[in-house]
Amino acid sequence: MSLQLINRSPDLKRLRDEGYEIEVRAGHLLVHSVPYVNPRGETAMGTLVSNLTLAGDITARPDSHVAHFVGEHPCNLNGTEMAQIKHASNKTDLGCGIVTDHSFSNKPADGYADYHHKMTRYIEVIGAPARSRDPDLKAQTFRPVAASTDESVFHYVDTASSRAGIQALSMRLARRVAIIGLGGTGSYLLDQLAKTPATEIHLFDGDVFMQHNAFRAPGAPSLAQLEAKAPKVEWFKAIYSNMHARIVAHHCYVDETNINAILGFDMVFICVDKGSVRQMIAAALVANGSSFIDVGMGVEVAGEAHQLLAVCRVTTVTPDRTEHIASRIPMADRDEEDAYNQNIQIADLNAMNAIMAVVKWKKICGFYADEEGEHHSTYSTSMNLLTTDEVTE
Repeated sequence: MSLQLINRSPDLKRLRDEGYEIEVRAGHLLVHSVPYVNPRGETAMGTLVSNLTLAGDITARPDSHVAHFVGEHPCNLNGTEMAQIKHASNKTDLGCGIVTDHSFSNKPADGYADYHHKMTRYIEVIGAPARSRDPDLKAQTFRPVAASTDESVFHYVDTASSRAGIQALSMRLARRVAIIGLGGTGSYLLDQLAKTPATEIHLFDGDVFMQHNAFRAPGAPSLAQLEAKAPKVEWFKAIYSNMHARIVAHHCYVDETNINAILGFDMVFICVDKGSVRQMIAAALVANGSSFIDVGMGVEVAGEAHQLLAVCRVTTVTPDRTEHIASRIPMADRDEEDAYNQNIQIADLNAMNAIMAVVKWKKICGFYADEEGEHHSTYSTSMNLLTTDEVTE
Protein backbone atom coordinates (compact mmCIF):
# COMPACT_ATOMS: atom_id res chain seq x y z
CA MET A 1 0.00 0.00 0.00
CA SER A 2 2.80 2.45 0.87
CA LEU A 3 4.59 1.93 -2.46
CA GLN A 4 1.34 2.33 -4.38
CA LEU A 5 0.57 5.52 -2.49
CA ILE A 6 4.03 6.94 -3.19
CA ASN A 7 3.90 6.02 -6.86
CA ARG A 8 0.46 7.56 -7.36
CA SER A 9 1.12 10.75 -5.38
CA PRO A 10 3.30 13.29 -7.26
CA ASP A 11 4.49 15.03 -4.09
CA LEU A 12 5.61 11.79 -2.40
CA LYS A 13 7.16 10.47 -5.59
CA ARG A 14 9.09 13.73 -5.98
CA LEU A 15 10.45 13.40 -2.43
CA ARG A 16 11.59 9.86 -3.16
CA ASP A 17 13.04 10.72 -6.55
CA GLU A 18 15.01 13.60 -5.02
CA GLY A 19 16.70 11.16 -2.67
CA TYR A 20 14.82 11.65 0.60
CA GLU A 21 14.42 8.51 2.73
CA ILE A 22 10.64 8.45 2.87
CA GLU A 23 8.33 5.88 4.36
CA VAL A 24 4.56 5.68 4.72
CA ARG A 25 3.34 3.94 7.85
CA ALA A 26 0.14 4.03 9.93
CA GLY A 27 -1.28 6.97 8.00
CA HIS A 28 1.88 9.03 8.44
CA LEU A 29 4.72 10.17 6.20
CA LEU A 30 8.21 9.71 7.64
CA VAL A 31 11.41 11.28 6.30
CA HIS A 32 14.46 9.65 7.85
CA SER A 33 18.07 10.93 8.19
CA VAL A 34 17.19 14.59 8.62
CA PRO A 35 20.34 16.41 9.84
CA TYR A 36 20.13 18.85 12.76
CA VAL A 37 22.19 20.25 15.60
CA ASN A 38 21.40 18.85 19.06
CA PRO A 39 21.56 20.75 22.39
CA ARG A 40 25.25 19.85 22.80
CA GLY A 41 26.12 21.44 19.48
CA GLU A 42 26.63 18.07 17.79
CA THR A 43 25.34 17.11 14.36
CA ALA A 44 22.70 14.39 14.62
CA MET A 45 20.09 12.68 12.45
CA GLY A 46 16.37 12.59 13.18
CA THR A 47 13.10 11.59 11.54
CA LEU A 48 10.48 14.11 10.46
CA VAL A 49 6.88 12.88 10.65
CA SER A 50 3.60 14.22 9.31
CA ASN A 51 0.09 12.85 9.29
CA LEU A 52 -1.28 12.25 5.79
CA THR A 53 -4.43 13.67 4.26
CA LEU A 54 -5.55 11.25 1.55
CA ALA A 55 -8.17 11.01 -1.16
CA GLY A 56 -8.26 7.25 -1.65
CA ASP A 57 -4.80 6.10 -2.75
CA ILE A 58 -3.40 9.56 -3.51
CA THR A 59 -2.37 12.45 -1.26
CA ALA A 60 -4.48 15.57 -0.90
CA ARG A 61 -3.38 19.01 0.33
CA PRO A 62 -2.10 18.78 3.94
CA ASP A 63 -4.80 19.68 6.43
CA SER A 64 -2.33 20.46 9.23
CA HIS A 65 0.83 22.53 9.33
CA VAL A 66 2.11 20.69 12.43
CA ALA A 67 4.93 18.15 12.06
CA HIS A 68 6.44 15.68 14.54
CA PHE A 69 10.07 14.77 15.13
CA VAL A 70 11.93 11.73 16.40
CA GLY A 71 15.16 12.85 18.05
CA GLU A 72 16.37 15.64 20.30
CA HIS A 73 14.98 19.12 19.80
CA PRO A 74 16.78 20.84 16.88
CA CYS A 75 18.97 23.69 18.04
CA ASN A 76 20.99 26.60 16.78
CA LEU A 77 24.79 26.34 16.72
CA ASN A 78 24.98 27.76 20.25
CA GLY A 79 22.75 24.95 21.63
CA THR A 80 19.57 26.99 22.08
CA GLU A 81 16.35 25.40 20.85
CA MET A 82 14.93 26.69 17.58
CA ALA A 83 12.13 28.82 19.00
CA GLN A 84 10.63 29.65 15.60
CA ILE A 85 9.31 26.10 15.16
CA LYS A 86 8.82 24.98 18.76
CA HIS A 87 5.35 23.59 19.49
CA ALA A 88 5.43 20.85 22.15
CA SER A 89 7.90 18.38 23.59
CA ASN A 90 6.53 15.05 24.82
CA LYS A 91 6.57 11.42 23.84
CA THR A 92 3.68 10.74 21.45
CA ASP A 93 2.79 7.23 20.27
CA LEU A 94 1.35 7.51 16.75
CA GLY A 95 1.03 3.76 16.32
CA CYS A 96 2.90 1.00 14.50
CA GLY A 97 6.18 1.81 16.24
CA ILE A 98 6.15 5.56 15.54
CA VAL A 99 6.98 7.32 18.80
CA THR A 100 7.86 10.99 18.41
CA ASP A 101 9.65 13.30 20.85
CA HIS A 102 8.60 16.77 19.68
CA SER A 103 6.10 18.56 17.50
CA PHE A 104 6.79 21.67 15.40
CA SER A 105 4.64 24.51 14.12
CA ASN A 106 5.66 26.48 11.07
CA LYS A 107 2.83 27.75 8.89
CA PRO A 108 3.28 29.65 5.63
CA ALA A 109 0.74 32.39 4.94
CA ASP A 110 -1.09 30.23 2.39
CA GLY A 111 -0.44 26.90 4.08
CA TYR A 112 1.39 24.02 2.44
CA ALA A 113 0.60 23.19 -1.18
CA ASP A 114 1.55 19.53 -0.82
CA TYR A 115 3.74 17.19 1.22
CA HIS A 116 6.87 17.95 -0.76
CA HIS A 117 6.41 21.61 0.15
CA LYS A 118 5.72 20.83 3.80
CA MET A 119 8.52 18.35 4.47
CA THR A 120 11.25 20.18 2.55
CA ARG A 121 10.36 23.44 4.30
CA TYR A 122 10.75 21.84 7.72
CA ILE A 123 13.94 20.05 6.64
CA GLU A 124 15.36 23.36 5.43
CA VAL A 125 14.66 25.11 8.75
CA ILE A 126 15.75 22.20 10.96
CA GLY A 127 18.94 21.54 9.04
CA ALA A 128 20.13 25.14 8.48
CA PRO A 129 22.56 25.21 11.45
CA ALA A 130 24.04 21.83 10.50
CA ARG A 131 24.49 22.89 6.87
CA SER A 132 26.20 26.11 7.91
CA ARG A 133 28.86 23.91 9.43
CA ASP A 134 28.95 21.37 6.59
CA PRO A 135 27.29 22.46 3.30
CA ASP A 136 27.40 18.86 2.00
CA LEU A 137 25.24 17.60 4.86
CA LYS A 138 21.82 16.85 3.36
CA ALA A 139 18.73 14.77 4.03
CA GLN A 140 18.87 13.60 0.42
CA THR A 141 20.89 10.44 1.03
CA PHE A 142 19.36 8.41 -1.82
CA ARG A 143 19.40 5.51 0.63
CA PRO A 144 16.54 3.06 -0.11
CA VAL A 145 13.91 2.43 2.54
CA ALA A 146 12.37 -1.04 2.58
CA ALA A 147 8.63 -1.16 2.04
CA SER A 148 6.65 -1.87 5.18
CA THR A 149 5.70 -5.53 5.51
CA ASP A 150 2.84 -4.75 7.90
CA GLU A 151 -0.40 -5.74 6.20
CA SER A 152 -3.33 -3.53 7.03
CA VAL A 153 -6.81 -4.95 7.42
CA PHE A 154 -8.03 -1.96 5.41
CA HIS A 155 -7.87 -1.48 1.66
CA TYR A 156 -6.89 2.14 2.24
CA VAL A 157 -5.14 3.99 5.04
CA ASP A 158 -7.10 4.84 8.18
CA THR A 159 -6.43 8.57 8.08
CA ALA A 160 -9.23 9.25 10.57
CA SER A 161 -7.18 7.67 13.38
CA SER A 162 -3.87 9.15 12.27
CA ARG A 163 -5.43 12.58 11.85
CA ALA A 164 -6.85 12.41 15.38
CA GLY A 165 -3.59 11.06 16.79
CA ILE A 166 -5.23 7.87 18.11
CA GLN A 167 -3.65 5.28 15.81
CA ALA A 168 -1.88 3.49 18.68
CA LEU A 169 -5.10 3.50 20.69
CA SER A 170 -7.08 2.13 17.75
CA MET A 171 -4.72 -0.83 17.46
CA ARG A 172 -6.04 -2.09 20.80
CA LEU A 173 -9.08 -3.12 18.77
CA ALA A 174 -7.04 -5.50 16.62
CA ARG A 175 -8.97 -8.58 17.79
CA ARG A 176 -10.75 -11.52 16.13
CA VAL A 177 -14.51 -11.04 16.43
CA ALA A 178 -17.63 -12.81 15.27
CA ILE A 179 -21.21 -11.70 14.72
CA ILE A 180 -23.94 -14.32 14.97
CA GLY A 181 -27.06 -13.05 13.25
CA LEU A 182 -27.06 -10.35 10.56
CA GLY A 183 -30.58 -9.09 11.14
CA GLY A 184 -31.08 -5.49 12.20
CA THR A 185 -28.67 -5.15 15.11
CA GLY A 186 -26.05 -7.51 13.71
CA SER A 187 -25.78 -5.57 10.47
CA TYR A 188 -25.21 -2.30 12.33
CA LEU A 189 -22.59 -4.04 14.42
CA LEU A 190 -20.77 -4.94 11.22
CA ASP A 191 -21.07 -1.35 10.03
CA GLN A 192 -19.16 -0.24 13.14
CA LEU A 193 -16.69 -3.11 13.40
CA ALA A 194 -15.65 -2.75 9.75
CA LYS A 195 -14.26 0.67 10.66
CA THR A 196 -11.95 -0.81 13.30
CA PRO A 197 -8.66 -2.71 12.80
CA ALA A 198 -10.27 -5.97 13.92
CA THR A 199 -7.94 -8.66 12.59
CA GLU A 200 -10.88 -10.77 11.38
CA ILE A 201 -14.65 -10.27 11.34
CA HIS A 202 -16.61 -13.51 10.93
CA LEU A 203 -20.29 -13.42 9.97
CA PHE A 204 -22.72 -16.25 10.74
CA ASP A 205 -26.25 -16.27 9.32
CA GLY A 206 -28.21 -18.72 7.20
CA ASP A 207 -30.84 -16.28 5.89
CA VAL A 208 -31.04 -14.45 2.59
CA PHE A 209 -31.28 -10.66 2.34
CA MET A 210 -34.97 -9.83 1.87
CA GLN A 211 -37.00 -6.69 1.35
CA HIS A 212 -37.95 -6.29 5.02
CA ASN A 213 -34.25 -6.48 5.95
CA ALA A 214 -33.56 -3.42 3.80
CA PHE A 215 -35.66 -1.25 6.13
CA ARG A 216 -33.73 -2.14 9.29
CA ALA A 217 -30.15 -2.38 8.04
CA PRO A 218 -27.53 0.18 7.00
CA GLY A 219 -27.37 1.08 3.32
CA ALA A 220 -29.98 1.42 0.58
CA PRO A 221 -30.23 -1.56 -1.78
CA SER A 222 -31.93 -1.27 -5.16
CA LEU A 223 -34.98 -3.31 -6.15
CA ALA A 224 -32.84 -5.40 -8.48
CA GLN A 225 -30.44 -6.18 -5.66
CA LEU A 226 -33.30 -7.32 -3.44
CA GLU A 227 -34.66 -9.56 -6.18
CA ALA A 228 -31.31 -11.39 -6.24
CA LYS A 229 -32.03 -12.80 -2.74
CA ALA A 230 -28.36 -13.05 -1.87
CA PRO A 231 -27.31 -14.74 1.36
CA LYS A 232 -27.15 -12.11 4.09
CA VAL A 233 -23.53 -12.83 4.94
CA GLU A 234 -22.46 -12.50 1.31
CA TRP A 235 -24.52 -9.35 0.83
CA PHE A 236 -22.92 -7.59 3.78
CA LYS A 237 -19.47 -8.97 3.08
CA ALA A 238 -19.59 -7.54 -0.45
CA ILE A 239 -20.43 -4.09 0.92
CA TYR A 240 -17.98 -3.89 3.80
CA SER A 241 -15.14 -5.69 2.05
CA ASN A 242 -14.77 -2.50 0.04
CA MET A 243 -13.20 -1.15 3.22
CA HIS A 244 -12.14 -4.04 5.46
CA ALA A 245 -10.08 -6.81 3.90
CA ARG A 246 -10.68 -9.57 6.42
CA ILE A 247 -14.39 -10.26 6.57
CA VAL A 248 -15.26 -13.96 6.50
CA ALA A 249 -18.77 -15.09 5.58
CA HIS A 250 -20.38 -18.28 6.95
CA HIS A 251 -23.73 -18.89 5.24
CA CYS A 252 -25.18 -21.10 7.96
CA TYR A 253 -27.11 -21.05 11.20
CA VAL A 254 -25.13 -21.87 14.31
CA ASP A 255 -26.31 -25.17 15.80
CA GLU A 256 -24.93 -28.22 17.61
CA THR A 257 -23.26 -29.50 14.42
CA ASN A 258 -21.04 -26.46 13.88
CA ILE A 259 -20.88 -24.83 17.32
CA ASN A 260 -17.08 -25.27 17.43
CA ALA A 261 -16.78 -22.73 14.61
CA ILE A 262 -17.61 -19.87 17.00
CA LEU A 263 -15.00 -20.81 19.59
CA GLY A 264 -11.61 -19.15 19.74
CA PHE A 265 -12.67 -15.55 19.03
CA ASP A 266 -11.67 -12.64 21.24
CA MET A 267 -15.29 -11.49 21.26
CA VAL A 268 -18.52 -12.98 19.94
CA PHE A 269 -21.58 -10.77 19.40
CA ILE A 270 -24.83 -12.74 19.72
CA CYS A 271 -27.67 -11.13 17.77
CA VAL A 272 -30.36 -13.81 17.63
CA ASP A 273 -34.00 -13.59 18.66
CA LYS A 274 -34.61 -17.22 19.59
CA GLY A 275 -33.98 -18.02 23.24
CA SER A 276 -33.08 -21.68 22.79
CA VAL A 277 -30.44 -20.80 20.17
CA ARG A 278 -29.04 -18.08 22.42
CA GLN A 279 -28.87 -20.58 25.31
CA MET A 280 -27.00 -23.15 23.23
CA ILE A 281 -24.48 -20.58 21.99
CA ALA A 282 -23.98 -19.02 25.42
CA ALA A 283 -23.44 -22.41 27.07
CA ALA A 284 -20.78 -23.36 24.52
CA LEU A 285 -18.96 -20.04 24.89
CA VAL A 286 -19.01 -20.17 28.69
CA ALA A 287 -17.68 -23.73 28.68
CA ASN A 288 -14.88 -22.61 26.37
CA GLY A 289 -14.00 -19.59 28.52
CA SER A 290 -14.92 -17.19 25.74
CA SER A 291 -16.16 -13.61 26.05
CA PHE A 292 -19.39 -12.58 24.39
CA ILE A 293 -21.87 -9.73 24.22
CA ASP A 294 -25.54 -10.61 23.84
CA VAL A 295 -27.91 -7.97 22.50
CA GLY A 296 -31.67 -7.88 22.66
CA MET A 297 -34.51 -5.54 21.88
CA GLY A 298 -38.07 -5.61 23.17
CA VAL A 299 -40.73 -3.58 21.38
CA GLU A 300 -44.48 -3.59 21.95
CA VAL A 301 -47.53 -1.52 21.08
CA ALA A 302 -49.01 0.03 24.21
CA GLY A 303 -51.85 2.27 25.34
CA GLU A 304 -54.79 3.81 23.59
CA ALA A 305 -52.43 5.95 21.55
CA HIS A 306 -50.93 2.78 20.10
CA GLN A 307 -47.38 3.98 20.58
CA LEU A 308 -44.32 1.81 20.77
CA LEU A 309 -42.50 1.06 23.99
CA ALA A 310 -38.96 -0.18 23.45
CA VAL A 311 -36.03 -1.38 25.51
CA CYS A 312 -32.54 -2.12 24.15
CA ARG A 313 -30.37 -4.52 26.16
CA VAL A 314 -26.65 -5.30 26.12
CA THR A 315 -25.32 -8.06 28.36
CA THR A 316 -21.61 -8.83 28.52
CA VAL A 317 -20.12 -12.13 29.67
CA THR A 318 -16.42 -12.64 30.33
CA PRO A 319 -14.58 -15.67 31.73
CA ASP A 320 -14.58 -14.11 35.22
CA ARG A 321 -18.20 -12.89 35.12
CA THR A 322 -20.85 -15.46 34.25
CA GLU A 323 -23.15 -15.54 37.28
CA HIS A 324 -25.55 -12.92 35.89
CA ILE A 325 -26.44 -14.87 32.74
CA ALA A 326 -29.58 -16.54 34.10
CA SER A 327 -31.10 -13.31 35.41
CA ARG A 328 -30.12 -11.03 32.55
CA ILE A 329 -30.23 -13.02 29.30
CA PRO A 330 -33.62 -14.45 28.20
CA MET A 331 -33.18 -18.10 27.24
CA ALA A 332 -36.76 -19.24 26.64
CA ASP A 333 -38.42 -19.16 23.23
CA ARG A 334 -41.29 -16.69 23.13
CA ASP A 335 -44.76 -17.76 22.09
CA GLU A 336 -46.25 -16.65 18.82
CA GLU A 337 -48.44 -14.02 20.45
CA ASP A 338 -45.47 -12.17 21.91
CA ALA A 339 -45.05 -8.69 20.43
CA TYR A 340 -41.31 -9.23 19.92
CA ASN A 341 -42.03 -12.32 17.88
CA GLN A 342 -44.04 -10.16 15.51
CA ASN A 343 -40.67 -8.85 14.41
CA ILE A 344 -41.23 -5.28 15.55
CA GLN A 345 -37.79 -3.86 14.94
CA ILE A 346 -36.89 -0.32 14.06
CA ALA A 347 -33.68 0.72 12.31
CA ASP A 348 -32.79 3.44 14.84
CA LEU A 349 -33.20 1.02 17.75
CA ASN A 350 -31.16 -1.62 15.96
CA ALA A 351 -28.44 0.94 15.42
CA MET A 352 -28.56 2.08 19.05
CA ASN A 353 -28.40 -1.51 20.30
CA ALA A 354 -25.35 -2.11 18.13
CA ILE A 355 -23.66 1.12 19.25
CA MET A 356 -24.15 0.18 22.91
CA ALA A 357 -22.54 -3.20 22.25
CA VAL A 358 -19.59 -1.74 20.31
CA VAL A 359 -18.91 0.86 23.00
CA LYS A 360 -18.82 -1.89 25.63
CA TRP A 361 -16.44 -3.96 23.49
CA LYS A 362 -14.16 -0.96 23.07
CA LYS A 363 -14.16 -0.50 26.84
CA ILE A 364 -13.08 -4.11 27.29
CA CYS A 365 -10.28 -3.57 24.76
CA GLY A 366 -9.05 -0.50 26.67
CA PHE A 367 -10.03 1.98 23.97
CA TYR A 368 -12.52 3.83 26.16
CA ALA A 369 -12.13 4.46 29.88
CA ASP A 370 -14.44 2.24 31.94
CA GLU A 371 -15.14 3.47 35.46
CA GLU A 372 -18.21 1.30 36.04
CA GLY A 373 -17.21 -2.06 34.58
CA GLU A 374 -20.88 -2.83 33.93
CA HIS A 375 -21.81 -6.18 32.44
CA HIS A 376 -25.45 -5.35 31.76
CA SER A 377 -27.18 -2.19 30.52
CA THR A 378 -30.55 -1.23 29.10
CA TYR A 379 -32.01 1.79 27.39
CA SER A 380 -35.74 2.61 27.60
CA THR A 381 -37.17 4.89 24.93
CA SER A 382 -40.28 5.99 26.84
CA MET A 383 -38.32 7.21 29.88
CA ASN A 384 -35.15 8.11 27.96
CA LEU A 385 -33.38 6.11 30.66
CA LEU A 386 -30.05 4.30 30.47
CA THR A 387 -29.47 1.87 33.31
CA THR A 388 -26.43 -0.22 34.18
CA ASP A 389 -25.80 -2.85 36.82
CA GLU A 390 -23.69 -5.96 37.49
CA VAL A 391 -20.73 -3.72 38.36
CA THR A 392 -17.47 -5.61 38.77
CA GLU A 393 -15.91 -5.74 42.20
